[in-house]
Amino acid sequence: MRYVLVLQWPGSSEADFDALITMEGGLSDALGDRASVGGHDFGSGEMNIFIETDHPAESFSDAMATLGDGLRWAEVRAAFRDSTADEYTILWPQGLTAFAVK
Repeated sequence: MRYVLVLQWPGSSEADFDALITMEGGLSDALGDRASVGGHDFGSGEMNIFIETDHPAESFSDAMATLGDGLRWAEVRAAFRDSTADEYTILWPQGLTAFAVK
Protein backbone atom coordinates (compact mmCIF):
# COMPACT_ATOMS: atom_id res chain seq x y z
CA MET A 1 0.00 0.00 0.00
CA ARG A 2 1.25 3.43 -0.89
CA TYR A 3 0.30 5.50 2.20
CA VAL A 4 0.37 5.27 5.98
CA LEU A 5 -2.62 6.88 7.69
CA VAL A 6 -2.07 7.65 11.37
CA LEU A 7 -4.89 8.06 13.87
CA GLN A 8 -3.53 9.69 17.02
CA TRP A 9 -4.91 10.40 20.49
CA PRO A 10 -3.48 11.59 23.78
CA GLY A 11 -2.89 8.60 26.02
CA SER A 12 -0.79 7.50 28.95
CA SER A 13 -2.80 5.21 31.23
CA GLU A 14 -3.57 1.51 31.21
CA ALA A 15 -7.19 2.37 30.38
CA ASP A 16 -5.96 4.38 27.37
CA PHE A 17 -3.92 1.40 26.18
CA ASP A 18 -6.93 -0.91 26.56
CA ALA A 19 -9.02 1.54 24.51
CA LEU A 20 -6.31 1.63 21.84
CA ILE A 21 -6.35 -2.15 21.49
CA THR A 22 -10.17 -2.19 21.29
CA MET A 23 -10.20 0.54 18.62
CA GLU A 24 -7.48 -1.23 16.65
CA GLY A 25 -9.49 -4.46 16.63
CA GLY A 26 -12.64 -2.69 15.50
CA LEU A 27 -10.77 -1.03 12.66
CA SER A 28 -9.21 -4.29 11.52
CA ASP A 29 -12.67 -5.78 11.10
CA ALA A 30 -14.18 -2.68 9.44
CA LEU A 31 -11.51 -1.82 6.88
CA GLY A 32 -11.70 -5.10 5.00
CA ASP A 33 -9.58 -5.37 1.86
CA ARG A 34 -9.42 -1.61 1.20
CA ALA A 35 -6.80 -1.02 3.88
CA SER A 36 -5.07 -2.85 6.71
CA VAL A 37 -4.13 -1.94 10.25
CA GLY A 38 -0.36 -1.98 10.34
CA GLY A 39 0.01 -1.80 14.11
CA HIS A 40 0.06 0.72 16.91
CA ASP A 41 2.37 2.46 19.32
CA PHE A 42 1.86 3.87 22.77
CA GLY A 43 4.11 6.23 24.70
CA SER A 44 5.32 9.80 25.13
CA GLY A 45 1.78 10.84 26.07
CA GLU A 46 0.22 9.69 22.80
CA MET A 47 -1.18 6.60 21.15
CA ASN A 48 -1.25 5.88 17.44
CA ILE A 49 -2.89 3.42 15.09
CA PHE A 50 -1.18 2.96 11.72
CA ILE A 51 -3.29 2.06 8.69
CA GLU A 52 -1.72 1.02 5.39
CA THR A 53 -3.85 2.19 2.46
CA ASP A 54 -3.87 3.37 -1.12
CA HIS A 55 -6.73 5.78 -0.34
CA PRO A 56 -6.07 7.68 2.92
CA ALA A 57 -9.10 10.01 2.81
CA GLU A 58 -11.48 7.11 2.20
CA SER A 59 -9.81 5.03 4.92
CA PHE A 60 -10.17 7.95 7.32
CA SER A 61 -13.89 8.11 6.46
CA ASP A 62 -14.15 4.37 7.14
CA ALA A 63 -12.39 4.88 10.48
CA MET A 64 -14.76 7.73 11.35
CA ALA A 65 -17.75 5.54 10.52
CA THR A 66 -16.36 2.80 12.76
CA LEU A 67 -15.05 4.84 15.71
CA GLY A 68 -16.94 8.14 15.39
CA ASP A 69 -19.56 7.28 18.01
CA GLY A 70 -16.92 6.61 20.68
CA LEU A 71 -15.99 9.16 23.32
CA ARG A 72 -12.36 9.23 22.19
CA TRP A 73 -13.16 10.32 18.65
CA ALA A 74 -13.44 13.96 19.77
CA GLU A 75 -9.69 13.95 20.53
CA VAL A 76 -8.46 12.24 17.36
CA ARG A 77 -5.85 13.75 15.09
CA ALA A 78 -5.30 12.17 11.68
CA ALA A 79 -2.66 12.56 9.01
CA PHE A 80 -1.09 10.48 6.31
CA ARG A 81 2.24 10.24 4.52
CA ASP A 82 3.62 8.42 1.54
CA SER A 83 5.14 5.21 2.86
CA THR A 84 8.58 6.35 1.66
CA ALA A 85 8.35 9.93 2.97
CA ASP A 86 8.52 11.66 6.34
CA GLU A 87 6.14 14.62 5.90
CA TYR A 88 2.50 14.26 6.89
CA THR A 89 -0.58 15.68 5.22
CA ILE A 90 -3.14 16.55 7.91
CA LEU A 91 -6.70 15.31 7.49
CA TRP A 92 -8.25 16.09 10.89
CA PRO A 93 -9.12 18.22 12.73
CA GLN A 94 -9.59 21.20 10.52
CA GLY A 95 -7.17 23.94 11.46
CA LEU A 96 -4.47 21.58 12.81
CA THR A 97 -1.16 22.91 11.50
CA ALA A 98 1.42 20.43 12.84
CA PHE A 99 1.45 16.65 13.12
CA ALA A 100 4.20 14.32 14.31
CA VAL A 101 4.56 10.84 15.69
CA LYS A 102 6.83 10.92 18.76
